[in-house]
Amino acid sequence: MPEVLTECQLEEPASWPEPPARLCAVVEAAVRAAIAVAPPAGDTPLEVAVSLSGNERVRALNARWRGRERPTNVLSFPAPDMPRPPGEPRHLGDLALAGPVVAREAEQAGVPLMEHLSWLVIHGVLHLLGHDHQHEPERRRMEALERAALAALGYADPHSTEAPALTAGGSGP
Repeated sequence: MPEVLTECQLEEPASWPEPPARLCAVVEAAVRAAIAVAPPAGDTPLEVAVSLSGNERVRALNARWRGRERPTNVLSFPAPDMPRPPGEPRHLGDLALAGPVVAREAEQAGVPLMEHLSWLVIHGVLHLLGHDHQHEPERRRMEALERAALAALGYADPHSTEAPALTAGGSGP
């Protein structure tokens, strides 16, 4: 697996009920788990930027880029594969997560916040790696990758029939 650099930024600490160091440790582990189950070809170092935001920031991004005037749990912004100096990491893209939405969903699902955050980060990173869930075969493949990454972190399958129905990247108030 290539080296993975994760830039974790807590933009709105009041929107997240956990200490920044703990949040960023969970984010970094989830980024690595996603890349481990779906590694891109080659051994070029990789970089992912993750913004832990509040509802208003994510709502504004969702409105601008998806035309949806509401906050959502996670947004993924894949970066184009640009030429870079030798040895420089390939920037896969950026993720933005809305703390209040993530916390509400975790509570509704009856799962710990950090487990739900891990799933959403994994989901977002898989999008950065080119995976999608718009069609049934793609959805099955992406969910299998999510299951594998979550299992590597010791977490349950959010897609099981026992789990409450939640959707990564598309929920909101």
